Amino acid sequence: MRKAGTLLSVYLAYMLEYRAELFLWALAGALPLILLGVWTEAARGGEFPLSPGEFARYFLMVFLVRQATVVWVVWEFERDVVEGRLSFRLLRPLDPFFDHLAAHIAERLARLPFVVFALFPEARFLPEPGAFLLGLGLTVLAFLLRYTMQYTTALLTFWTERATSVEEVFFLLYLFLSGTIAPLEVFPEPLKSLALLTPFPYLVYLPAALLAGQEVALFPGLWIMLLWGVGFLLLSRLLWRLGLRRYSGQGA
Repeated sequence: MRKAGTLLSVYLAYMLEYRAELFLWALAGALPLILLGVWTEAARGGEFPLSPGEFARYFLMVFLVRQATVVWVVWEFERDVVEGRLSFRLLRPLDPFFDHLAAHIAERLARLPFVVFALFPEARFLPEPGAFLLGLGLTVLAFLLRYTMQYTTALLTFWTERATSVEEVFFLLYLFLSGTIAPLEVFPEPLKSLALLTPFPYLVYLPAALLAGQEVALFPGLWIMLLWGVGFLLLSRLLWRLGLRRYSGQGA
């Protein structure tokens, strides 16, 4: 606990030094706010499973969930391996997995999401306390799942210097299957059923829909989410052990 507190305080101070950069990164994640306007207008002129107000609330929650679950560890880890900086991390009595995780959590504390309720009156609503707390819990699980997925991808740097290219492929799947572009209610049924078997809808759609007050099936989604999380965690531990045998950075 003492190590965790020290790591969080150090990384929080580091993140606060770059408040302007954090603002720009938060602004870069404003795609759901653009889609909010698009889908709200489309719902007014057509027949959709969600009303304009429900679309507005959903995409507002998508924006907030994505702000809370953004991950960049693959770029940091790839640079550590390619430049040999991982050697210095290996000298510390701490797995780099937790080092990078502390940096991500500290960045969450330093990032202040935009308040857009005044810009979109349809998005104003009073959520049910139980569903809201459940949505917050699932947002934390979504962040841990996405972090574990991307850290597993980052470990491919031991075999290729472009693990970020693999992550870009996953990002395309994430963008279309996570509910970021459109809620799963508007997907064709075969595509929706297929998407729910992947980890991507549980990174955005499930927590955002719960926070927005929509009726969604928590099970078996939660079990699928946990199953993917455990699977990626075990795979990351295996890749870490195998990758260290191949690592030959400066000073290793």
